[in-house]
Order: sequence, then structure tokens, then C-alpha cells
Amino acid sequence: MQSIVEVKNLTKNFYNKEGEIEVLKDISFSLNEGEILTLLGPSGSGKSTILNVLANLLQPTSGDVRVDKNIGYMFQKDQLLEWRNIIDNITIGLEIQNKKNEETINRIEKLLKTYGLWDFRNMYPKELSGGMRQRVALIRTLSVNPDILLLDEPFSALDYQTRILVSDDVYRIIRNENKSAILVTHDISEAISMSDKVAILSHRPATVKNMYDINLKMAGEKTPLKARKVPEFQTYFDILWKELNSSEN
Repeated sequence: MQSIVEVKNLTKNFYNKEGEIEVLKDISFSLNEGEILTLLGPSGSGKSTILNVLANLLQPTSGDVRVDKNIGYMFQKDQLLEWRNIIDNITIGLEIQNKKNEETINRIEKLLKTYGLWDFRNMYPKELSGGMRQRVALIRTLSVNPDILLLDEPFSALDYQTRILVSDDVYRIIRNENKSAILVTHDISEAISMSDKVAILSHRPATVKNMYDINLKMAGEKTPLKARKVPEFQTYFDILWKELNSSEN
């Protein structure tokens, strides 16, 4: 498969009045076209900083970062504007990029109809559940037609049941729309059920401790909910749990 993201020896330092803080240290990984890669690590390990570097919101202190495709960034909070209705929230990226036209509006309307949001297009964010708001946020990210999605703990604000249901929806949308994705999480089950491969990060300064290919023997089409029920799931869980909690962190 073709590599569309390549990170080599990425280091990122921040500075404050106490001095220099090393957040990322010698990070290396790649993303192939069509893959979902999860960056799995403890809270505060610098996972979001990696996404911010990939999105060119931060510059690396050292190392090389190559991104060959367009990026869409879905943040931890949905960031919906309460005074705009759903379809107007979704089109805001197109307005900023001056790309709102008949073709792009038609594409958004198709997405809304395909993923069960069409009947809610004229409602306002406060009228929607947390899970539905996250679906809207994903459609907004897709509105500018990115090739790569950066997902920064997009389910963390949801209750457990909604989290699993929304992860199923997001996974289906990523696959149906033929996107590649990098997901940030500290949830082991989420990482296994969503991903093609998982990079284990250490505590800060973050390094890539190990990379695991996730191969689950699924009967029929994979979904995160079904993935949690196959025998290999527990095996991967035990391996990743041990890796995350090893004394080498």
C-alpha cells in the first residue's frame, strides 16, 4: 500500500517560564492509504500534539513530517456554533474556503441523507443529543472532502453506550467514504475495535514504544461493536494493556 503520511524522528519541545519541556521525542510512524491508525497512549502523553503537527498547527522542533493528501480535523469537542442550524454549521468550512456552491451543497445534502441527518438539518445543536452532535461534526469535517481524517478523542465526552454506537457510525462513514484516518485515544478497546494498526505511545516525552497490526477474524462486515466480540479481541487487549502499563513507560 502507498504511504500518504510519513513521520520520521519527530521531536517537539515547548517553552515556559520554567524552561524547556520535551513533549515528543523521536516519533516515527506511517499511514497507508485506506488505513485507520490509532495513537494509543496515556493522558497527557502528547497524542494531540502529534495531530496538531500533522495539521500544520504546530511546527516540529526537529524531524521530518510528510503529508501527501488533504487533511480534515475532528476535535474532541464538536465545536458546533449554537446560533447556526445544523446545515449552516456543516457548511461553515466551505464558506471559509469560498467553496460553497451548488456542487458542494449537493454533496453535503447527500451525506446528510445517507447518514440519517437530513431530517435534522434545520434544527440547532442544543436540540440534538451528544452522539448526534458528533455525527454532525464528522459530516462538517467531510464537507471539504479531505482524504485524511484526524480524530482527536472524538468519543470521550459521550457516555459508554453512546460512545460505542457513535464509534460504529464513524467507522462506517470512514469506510464508506474511502477515507484514511488517524485516531487519538487512551481507550484500549476503542483502539482495537476501530483500527488497522495501533501505535503505543509512552508517557511524556512520548516515544513510539511499539506498533501492532490488528487482524480480527470477522464474519461479515467489520464494525467496532462486532469487533469487541471476536476471540482475538481479548488477546490484543491483554497485549496492549501490558504494553501501556509496563515499567518502561
